Amino acid sequence: MANLVKKSFDNPDDSVTPDKTSVATLEFGSVKANRITLQPGWMWSECIKPHVGGESCQAGHLGTCIQGTMRVTHDDGTEMIVSAGDAYSISPGHDGEIISDEPFIGYEFNNQGKSFAVWDS
Repeated sequence: MANLVKKSFDNPDDSVTPDKTSVATLEFGSVKANRITLQPGWMWSECIKPHVGGESCQAGHLGTCIQGTMRVTHDDGTEMIVSAGDAYSISPGHDGEIISDEPFIGYEFNNQGKSFAVWDS
C-alpha cells in the first residue's frame, strides 16, 4: 500500500525564530525538511552561537539555496560561497554569514532524525 504525505511550510510541524533566523520544519518520520530564512547580516557566531555555545556549528547540512548568498568558513579555514541555484553539503565545524543584501532562503533535509540544536529550544 502506498504512503503519500503532503505538508506545507506555511503550516509547519515546528518553527523557531532566533535572531535574524526563521526556520519552518516538516517531519516525515525520521526525515526532517527545513525551510531556512536568514536575514542580511546574519552570522552563525552572532545569531545562533549564543543559544547553543561551542566555537562553531556542529550540525551537518545538506540542502539547496533558492535565494541570497552565504559564505561558509570551515574550521580548517576553507571557504565556499553558496548562492541561489546551488546545492550544498556542509560538514560539522563551520561558521556562516549572509553576504547578500537579500535574505538567504534554503531548504535542508536530513534522514538521521537529528536536531539542529537551537531548533529544539
